Amino acid sequence: MKWWQKAVVYQIYPRSFQDSNGDGIGDIRGIIERLDYLEKLGINAIWLSPVYQSPNDDNGYDISDYEAIHPEFGTMEDMNELIAEAQKRSIRIVMDLVVNHTSDEHHWFQEAKKGKDSPYRDYYIWRDPVKGKEPNDLKSTFSGSAWAYDKTSDQYYLHLFSEKQPDLNWKNEKMRQDIYNMMNFWLEKGIGGFRMDVIDLIGKEPDEKITGNGPRLHEFLQEMNRKTFGHYDVMTVGETWSATPENAELYSGSDRGELSMIFQFEHIALDQESISKWALKDLDLVELKQVLSKWQIALGETAWNSLFWNNHDTPRIVSRWGNDQAFRVESAKCFAVLLHLMKGTPYIYQGEEIGMTNRPVRNISEVNDIESINMYKEEMRNGKTAEALLNAINYKGRDNARTPMQWNDQENGGFSTGEPWLAVNPNFTEINVEQTLADEQSVFYMYKDLIQYRKENETVVRGSYNLLLPDHQSVFVYERVYNENRLLVIANLSTEENTVELPEISKESTIRFSNYDRQVVDAKQCTLAPYECFVVDVKVI
Repeated sequence: MKWWQKAVVYQIYPRSFQDSNGDGIGDIRGIIERLDYLEKLGINAIWLSPVYQSPNDDNGYDISDYEAIHPEFGTMEDMNELIAEAQKRSIRIVMDLVVNHTSDEHHWFQEAKKGKDSPYRDYYIWRDPVKGKEPNDLKSTFSGSAWAYDKTSDQYYLHLFSEKQPDLNWKNEKMRQDIYNMMNFWLEKGIGGFRMDVIDLIGKEPDEKITGNGPRLHEFLQEMNRKTFGHYDVMTVGETWSATPENAELYSGSDRGELSMIFQFEHIALDQESISKWALKDLDLVELKQVLSKWQIALGETAWNSLFWNNHDTPRIVSRWGNDQAFRVESAKCFAVLLHLMKGTPYIYQGEEIGMTNRPVRNISEVNDIESINMYKEEMRNGKTAEALLNAINYKGRDNARTPMQWNDQENGGFSTGEPWLAVNPNFTEINVEQTLADEQSVFYMYKDLIQYRKENETVVRGSYNLLLPDHQSVFVYERVYNENRLLVIANLSTEENTVELPEISKESTIRFSNYDRQVVDAKQCTLAPYECFVVDVKVI
């Protein structure tokens, strides 16, 4: 069994984690200062969002130099120290890596723009105009066309995201080798692996309007494995918005020679009406249970799952599907238990472990995220109201996850002595690390206990999964079974009491986790309080 199959990963969004020099921007030295906190939590690896040189058009996901650290985050010496200090605490640094595209300020693209005969021209994807317009109607994720016109050469270049993020041409063998050399540069520093941004797009065929899961995708990933991380004891996780249970095994099957696991997002799209994340609808718990269970069962013993509710691109789960007012602590614990006792590697997004919430905005001027701003402008032109668009941004916008970490009840929540790059959530006086560490019943200690339990319990890591009460509209119940051991996980995801009938449970069974301090279980008619969850270590009768 690989180390990452028992691990719990903590994502740090460095701009918002801890500022050490008062400029309002989180930095690497700030992360070093907080490593003892993460060691106390018990995590095994840090997924570090990009700290590379970048003009920050997309907050670091537009890289202009893969082998340099952005000055606002610190220096390469700081980075080396972070890797070493984390290792002392048995924590590995997993670097976020973007190789689908670069910044338009990257040396390669600057050279490519000089002309069609540039040796770097074919590092990117260029096409002639069609009838004086874009080559086709491919759309950018950040609104508008995916093609940008270059007047000098009278050609268009592809950008599936911002115009300042031109897509790399993975068919170019020299470009691929340059990418692999860069990856080995980081691996030789002793990092713990890579999180691969939108990696399912590198096999794109834009002329056929194929973006995800292109025909050569797995060929490229297998080559990447052979040339880079396949020679190291590291973890790799691919961001794959187009993944299905069927092709997930191609990415992460134990005999495939590609990635350790992937992020799949089927469950994350269940509260939207269409392909647009901004078309909101209520979550159907039955549908959520079906999707999560499908992924638990489909990957079986041949591939590995990732488990997450939150990341830097998604709103905070306690505000999204929980109740961040009357039952904030209960619902935060409830979602923690549900996730961490499933099969796979759990990911915690910074602040999730203290129950941080979304921060509503009242005006578009308060929004920083390029995706939200572009959507707002486009939909205002289409006749939508500001009220409706702000409601969607408050529910789904990426800034919700990016507000600064709330360390204490002092100025700016202890994040910075300067003005933060993004406003701190005003509730930092009630929700912060200092407060949660002082409360033995806090969300933090539930996460800490769950992390430790995974390290010690083979049933959580290896056990089979079985969904119970699949059609119940409010209660999520599943069991994990390994040899003679059985865990029963029960959660009421509603603000109302619910009474359910549970499987027969012997009196010798024990309650392992509970967010209401439950002591006994009546298996025949078990009444659950709002957002109550508990876990039974079942003794087989």
